[in-house]
Amino acid sequence: MDKYKLTDLIKGEAHRLGFTLAGVTSPDPPPHLDFFQDWLKRGLQASMDWIGTDRSRERRSDPRKILPECKSVLVLAAPYPTPKGNIKGGNIAAFALNQDYHGVLENRLEELVRTIEDWTGTPIANRWYVDTGPILEKEMAMRAGLGWIGKNTLLINRDYGSYFFLSEILLGIELVSDPLNIETYCGSCTNCLDTCPTGALVEPYTLDSNRCISYLTIEHRGEIPENMRSRMGDWIFGCDICQIVCPWNKPGAEAPDILDEFQPRKELLSIDLIKEMGLTKAEFSARFKGSPVKRSKYKGYLRNVAIALGNQINKDAQQVLESSLENQEPLVRRAAGWALSKIRNDL
Repeated sequence: MDKYKLTDLIKGEAHRLGFTLAGVTSPDPPPHLDFFQDWLKRGLQASMDWIGTDRSRERRSDPRKILPECKSVLVLAAPYPTPKGNIKGGNIAAFALNQDYHGVLENRLEELVRTIEDWTGTPIANRWYVDTGPILEKEMAMRAGLGWIGKNTLLINRDYGSYFFLSEILLGIELVSDPLNIETYCGSCTNCLDTCPTGALVEPYTLDSNRCISYLTIEHRGEIPENMRSRMGDWIFGCDICQIVCPWNKPGAEAPDILDEFQPRKELLSIDLIKEMGLTKAEFSARFKGSPVKRSKYKGYLRNVAIALGNQINKDAQQVLESSLENQEPLVRRAAGWALSKIRNDL
């Protein structure tokens, strides 16, 4: 089978599996590696040290360091629903309102590879990733024609905005590469920089993870710096602000055929923070089984909930926060104490 027909077949199968966007690029080293290296030198990765290890940097510098046989990189984007907002004030980022995307998409990538091998009639060297591999995936996506990297550092597609999960398959076969996306369409807009409550977008195209609400509520394991807490609002896992204000995420731009696994669970759209603060460890595990929210872990999640309650200045939260001063986790006790102090000082 010639590479043109094979490429078309692969893209068609990718669409069937739930990937709205599919493109192909070469495994050439990324031209913007210096930008990434400078970002690391500035310490903007915060505590995510695994990003900057020697092995990680070496592999990000050349996909063939990951798969020496690589001849093409298939880049895919699967959409998730746009934010719907919460009724009672506990906000979870839209990507995390149902099943963990890693497992959902990895199963589909494996199925796609098996199908390609069936079509070619031979085993194919491959390696796939969903957001976790040592690869500059947004640059790969741009090179594969899926969109451009916006000032909020996210991949943006002109038709569907930025609410996508990215995946990549490194393949030991030659496919037809798509034209490189060389245009950016942010123009003079600075909505994302102007609106970020913590100032995490320190300049266009540059995110300081130390100040990012998503990092603070998901990856950060310790106490959240006091100068950041009041700026976090009611976000208890992740943050969508820089996407919500982006003009390319316009009404009606949501991609079609979103997988059922990514449709929001109704109970997560109406979180009562006072009730949430009373969750036991076992209840947390049961509530978020198979959910991305488990990544914050029990103590990190309740830390986030306590801070959100403090930011609401809700006197009705005092009793549950007082009870949380006896929580077995010091991180939760300290966050509850901060929230109580903020509420009482404001009443």
